Amino acid sequence: MQNLVTIAEQIAARLVARKETIAVAESSTGGLISAALLAVPGASAYFLGGAVVYTRDARRLLVDIPDDAMKGIRSASEPYAKLLANQVRTRFATDWGLSETGASGPTGNRYGDAAGHSCMAVAGRETTVITLETGSNDRFANMNIFAETALQLLLKQLA
Repeated sequence: MQNLVTIAEQIAARLVARKETIAVAESSTGGLISAALLAVPGASAYFLGGAVVYTRDARRLLVDIPDDAMKGIRSASEPYAKLLANQVRTRFATDWGLSETGASGPTGNRYGDAAGHSCMAVAGRETTVITLETGSNDRFANMNIFAETALQLLLKQLA
């Protein structure tokens, strides 16, 4: 967790200096991204909220993405990560939205993605989306690398 907090401290410093805010919607990281951002003292200055969007019901209830908005989009994909980041940003009226969706393991998901597959997006002035494939079925290790990669992606966008 310390590696995540180290990155989060850099993110926090940039967000506070700019007086900007963020909201997070994460899935296979299980809250690690939000936990890292909240571990930094003074997080209330920049962190407006987050959700673990792990199921279809959570997607509907927590980030208000109805089933019809998912036509042609599947979870654990770049289009979904982009939609999720933009939606959490809009819903919380923040400067930044960060999302993660994937398959942490030990098996893949029902869409055919192998364990170690994750898509992440940062929505801000523009939206950036990436896909990560770790090639590992180690659930805990994947959760950590997904969270670290998402935080690094955000840090890069804040640069």
